[in-house]
Amino acid sequence: MIQAIGITKSFDKLQILKGIDLQVNKSEIVAIVGPSGAGKTTLLQILGTLDKPDDGRVIIDGVDPFRLTGREISMFRNRYIGFVFQFHQLLPEFTAEENVMIPALITREKFSVAEKKARDLLDFLKLSDRIKHKPAELSGGEKQRVAVARALINRPSVILADEPSGSLDTQNREELHTLFFDLRNQMGQTFIIVTHDESLAAKTDRIIHLRDGLVTG
Repeated sequence: MIQAIGITKSFDKLQILKGIDLQVNKSEIVAIVGPSGAGKTTLLQILGTLDKPDDGRVIIDGVDPFRLTGREISMFRNRYIGFVFQFHQLLPEFTAEENVMIPALITREKFSVAEKKARDLLDFLKLSDRIKHKPAELSGGEKQRVAVARALINRPSVILADEPSGSLDTQNREELHTLFFDLRNQMGQTFIIVTHDESLAAKTDRIIHLRDGLVTG
């Protein structure tokens, strides 16, 4: 479903990615691990179409997004890719419900439809009593679950997560990890997760090891 072929990326004279090949199948949970500076986040940004490779191709559901126009690639990203970051990136002036609705509204979903989808997701994530709360009124674990709901609202082909549990305490970290697998089992969701968390990586379907800009295993 997702394929990277010969991905290279340099910043100035420093080559970060040196020819990455990988494939992730539908409903698979894959961890990308490696030391700092290995190129994990750079690779995730390219898979998420947030950055362009110098060379190589990315195919998502049969589409090479880097052949689209700027506006088309933005719409493709919003529809087919969900993001969960280490620090939730919620908009502080909006409620949990409003934050979750934003990607759906960008696709011009009717407000009432986006609102129902957001409420259903927040209910599924056991946040129905927090929908009108703003991020400052939520715990760290609640914020990250709101971020997961936001990533899910357009039913993307893949969710890309960059150190998603890195800012959470042990209990919230375990709950978030369990949630990812529940979403895969109940919704068929695909995840690519960059993580230093060995316990999370060990639970995934497959681990991709990155070192010095290359896949080593």
